[in-house]
Amino acid sequence: MNKGKEDHLSVLEAVISRLQEVSTEDRDRIIKTVLTYFGLDQRSIIVRGDTDQASPKIASSPQKNIGPNFSDDRSMSPKEFMLFKQPRTDVERVACLAFYLTLYKNTPYFKTIDITQLNTEAAQNKFSNAAYSINNAAKTGYLVPGPKGTRQISGIGERFVQALPDREAAREVMTTSRRRKRAGKT
Repeated sequence: MNKGKEDHLSVLEAVISRLQEVSTEDRDRIIKTVLTYFGLDQRSIIVRGDTDQASPKIASSPQKNIGPNFSDDRSMSPKEFMLFKQPRTDVERVACLAFYLTLYKNTPYFKTIDITQLNTEAAQNKFSNAAYSINNAAKTGYLVPGPKGTRQISGIGERFVQALPDREAAREVMTTSRRRKRAGKT
C-alpha cells in the first residue's frame, strides 16, 4: 500500500505530536522499540547532541554499544531480547539466554533446564540437544562452571552478547579474547 506524500506527512506529524507528550526516557524507549520492531539499525539513526543544542545530530559513523542498554532497562521480554540480538547458532542462542537469565532474571547460576525453559518462554525453536549446545557454548568460552554443577555466563560471553546484533563487533570480541588466551599461555 503506497500512500501519498501528504499521508506520510500527517503520520509523521501525529507521531511527533504524540512523542512530545511523553518523557524523554519513555520517548527513547518507544523509539528503540519501534526500530527493533521494524528491524532497523539503531547505531546509524540518532546520537544526542550536547544539552544546549536544540536538535539531535545524525551519527556520522557507526558507534559501538549504541542500542538498548540492557543493564538499565529490564522490561524487555525474552522474546523481544532474542529478536533484537538475532543469534544465528544454538551456541549463540545459549549465550543470549544465559545473558538474559543473569541480567534480567537475576539468575547468575543455571542448569540446562533453566536454559531450555527460557528458550521456550522466548518462543525459540527447541534445541535438538540442549546439553550438547550448552557444552559447546562452554567450549567456545561463552559459559564457565558455576557452583554445584551449574554454569554461568563468562565475561567474554557477556561482551559477545552485548555486541550483538553487530556481527563485526561480536567477532572482534571473540578474536581479541582468543589472542589474550594464547598470549597468556606462552
